Amino acid sequence: MILIGENINMMSLSIGPALKERNPRPIQDLARAEAEAGVDYLDLNIGPARKTGEELMPWVVNTIQEVTDLPLSLDTTNLAAMEAGLQTVKKTPIINSISLQPDRIGPGLELAKKYDADVVALLWGAEGMPRDANERAMNVVDFVYKANEIGIANEKLWIDPIVSPVSVEINQVKALVELMAMLGEIAPGCKSVVGLSNISNGTPTPLRPWLNRTYLMMLMKYDLHSAIVDAFDTDLIQIVRGKKPGPVSLVHRMMDGEKPDYASLSEEEVKYAKTVRVLTGASLYSHSWLEI
Repeated sequence: MILIGENINMMSLSIGPALKERNPRPIQDLARAEAEAGVDYLDLNIGPARKTGEELMPWVVNTIQEVTDLPLSLDTTNLAAMEAGLQTVKKTPIINSISLQPDRIGPGLELAKKYDADVVALLWGAEGMPRDANERAMNVVDFVYKANEIGIANEKLWIDPIVSPVSVEINQVKALVELMAMLGEIAPGCKSVVGLSNISNGTPTPLRPWLNRTYLMMLMKYDLHSAIVDAFDTDLIQIVRGKKPGPVSLVHRMMDGEKPDYASLSEEEVKYAKTVRVLTGASLYSHSWLEI
């Protein structure tokens, strides 16, 4: 699986000011640390950057390329800033992201075609968030058709079904899993990607990794290609790299209907088992789900 480090983000309390002040040191230190942690790409999220994006994006791209040769995921809704970054990158980048909104899909795909960039295809439609797996599937077909129409191959598309917080709406959490189970059939050759940490938004910080890791393992059952993740969750990295087969097997067996005997599980496995129940809707989410 391809891991994309999420940590270079305008919303960060340390990186946000560094970006605004054009202070390279904190950004370069973080880029090195993410690379050493074992991710495959670095996501550079500069936010909308409406006023300064065209100067900021190439600056941060060059700043990071001075210290690491990892490929980059350029993350902004400002297409002018995106193009400035695309003109600066050394390796084939990912455009993160292009949605199906009428004012974004055309210009975004033309930009991807012009620079031969890969594309995160965000399944946000003209009417907003898809309501269920079927709407997600329709949006996939629509996006692939529009991309193919201008000569972008399926292999350049990274389908993002949009992860939403389990603390808000369990049906959206389940719908994404349903979409993943059919994605290979409706969009052959396309890759998949999720913004994993969104699943735990609104959850107390110490509990967030249990949701992130468990949901990742659930999506691995359906051959998830890539995820945008916290580069410093070492357990998550180990799960992806095949170093924790026990929890992965447990999660997948539970998805197939097994009801494990908690007394036979390790303390870690019990936490994953309880989290599977929350993420599949078998038990209600609360901040105390691991204690119940």
